[in-house]
Amino acid sequence: MTNIVLAAQAAQGGSGMSMIIMMVAIFAIMWFFMIKPQQKKQKEIQKFQNELTEGTEVVTGGGIHGTVKSIDLAKNTVDVKIARDVVVTVEKTSVFKDMASTPQQK
Repeated sequence: MTNIVLAAQAAQGGSGMSMIIMMVAIFAIMWFFMIKPQQKKQKEIQKFQNELTEGTEVVTGGGIHGTVKSIDLAKNTVDVKIARDVVVTVEKTSVFKDMASTPQQK
Protein backbone atom coordinates (compact mmCIF):
# COMPACT_ATOMS: atom_id res chain seq x y z
CA MET A 1 0.00 0.00 0.00
CA THR A 2 2.77 2.47 0.88
CA ASN A 3 4.51 1.69 -2.40
CA ILE A 4 1.44 2.88 -4.31
CA VAL A 5 1.30 6.13 -2.31
CA LEU A 6 5.03 6.80 -2.86
CA ALA A 7 4.66 6.11 -6.59
CA ALA A 8 1.71 8.53 -6.80
CA GLN A 9 3.66 11.28 -5.00
CA ALA A 10 6.66 10.80 -7.30
CA ALA A 11 4.40 11.07 -10.35
CA GLN A 12 2.90 14.32 -9.09
CA GLY A 13 6.33 15.85 -8.47
CA GLY A 14 7.38 15.11 -12.04
CA SER A 15 4.24 16.65 -13.51
CA GLY A 16 4.87 19.87 -11.55
CA MET A 17 8.26 20.26 -13.21
CA SER A 18 6.82 19.61 -16.66
CA MET A 19 4.15 22.24 -15.97
CA ILE A 20 6.83 24.84 -15.18
CA ILE A 21 8.74 23.94 -18.34
CA MET A 22 5.52 24.26 -20.36
CA MET A 23 4.80 27.72 -18.88
CA VAL A 24 8.33 28.91 -19.70
CA ALA A 25 7.98 27.58 -23.26
CA ILE A 26 4.66 29.41 -23.74
CA PHE A 27 6.16 32.66 -22.46
CA ALA A 28 9.16 32.26 -24.81
CA ILE A 29 6.85 31.70 -27.79
CA MET A 30 4.79 34.78 -26.88
CA TRP A 31 7.99 36.83 -26.52
CA PHE A 32 9.39 35.92 -29.94
CA PHE A 33 6.13 36.11 -31.90
CA MET A 34 4.30 39.01 -30.22
CA ILE A 35 6.34 41.22 -27.93
CA LYS A 36 9.67 41.41 -29.79
CA PRO A 37 8.16 42.34 -33.22
CA GLN A 38 6.04 45.04 -31.58
CA GLN A 39 9.12 46.53 -29.89
CA LYS A 40 10.97 46.51 -33.23
CA LYS A 41 8.08 48.28 -34.97
CA GLN A 42 7.88 50.89 -32.19
CA LYS A 43 11.61 51.63 -32.57
CA GLU A 44 11.17 52.11 -36.34
CA ILE A 45 8.30 54.56 -35.77
CA GLN A 46 10.31 56.52 -33.22
CA LYS A 47 13.32 56.62 -35.57
CA PHE A 48 11.11 57.98 -38.38
CA GLN A 49 9.67 60.66 -36.08
CA ASN A 50 13.14 61.74 -34.96
CA GLU A 51 14.39 61.98 -38.56
CA LEU A 52 11.45 64.03 -39.91
CA THR A 53 12.38 66.72 -42.41
CA GLU A 54 10.42 69.36 -44.27
CA GLY A 55 8.71 67.97 -47.36
CA THR A 56 8.24 64.45 -45.97
CA GLU A 57 4.84 62.95 -46.74
CA VAL A 58 3.14 61.75 -43.56
CA VAL A 59 -0.13 60.51 -42.10
CA THR A 60 -1.37 61.87 -38.79
CA GLY A 61 -2.78 59.69 -36.04
CA GLY A 62 -6.25 60.77 -37.18
CA GLY A 63 -5.63 59.51 -40.71
CA ILE A 64 -5.02 62.86 -42.41
CA HIS A 65 -2.44 62.72 -45.21
CA GLY A 66 -0.16 65.68 -45.74
CA THR A 67 3.36 67.05 -46.14
CA VAL A 68 5.57 68.34 -43.34
CA LYS A 69 5.90 72.11 -43.65
CA SER A 70 7.90 72.87 -40.48
CA ILE A 71 9.04 71.23 -37.25
CA ASP A 72 9.12 72.95 -33.85
CA LEU A 73 11.47 70.97 -31.61
CA ALA A 74 10.85 73.22 -28.59
CA LYS A 75 7.12 72.46 -28.57
CA ASN A 76 7.54 68.98 -30.10
CA THR A 77 5.00 69.82 -32.83
CA VAL A 78 4.88 69.51 -36.60
CA ASP A 79 3.06 71.76 -39.07
CA VAL A 80 1.49 69.57 -41.75
CA LYS A 81 0.15 70.99 -45.01
CA ILE A 82 -2.98 69.03 -45.88
CA ALA A 83 -4.34 71.18 -48.72
CA ARG A 84 -3.56 74.41 -50.52
CA ASP A 85 -3.29 77.15 -47.86
CA VAL A 86 -4.35 74.70 -45.10
CA VAL A 87 -1.75 73.89 -42.45
CA VAL A 88 -2.49 72.01 -39.22
CA THR A 89 -0.26 71.69 -36.19
CA VAL A 90 -0.01 68.22 -34.64
CA GLU A 91 2.12 66.54 -32.00
CA LYS A 92 5.26 64.99 -33.39
CA THR A 93 4.38 61.66 -31.79
CA SER A 94 1.15 61.43 -33.81
CA VAL A 95 2.88 61.63 -37.20
CA PHE A 96 3.61 58.40 -39.07
CA LYS A 97 5.16 57.37 -42.39
CA ASP A 98 2.85 57.59 -45.40
CA MET A 99 3.11 54.09 -46.82
CA ALA A 100 1.21 55.08 -49.98
CA SER A 101 3.98 57.51 -50.97
CA THR A 102 6.85 55.02 -50.48
CA PRO A 103 7.74 52.74 -53.38
CA GLN A 104 6.59 49.18 -52.78
CA GLN A 105 9.21 46.43 -52.88
CA LYS A 106 8.44 43.37 -55.00
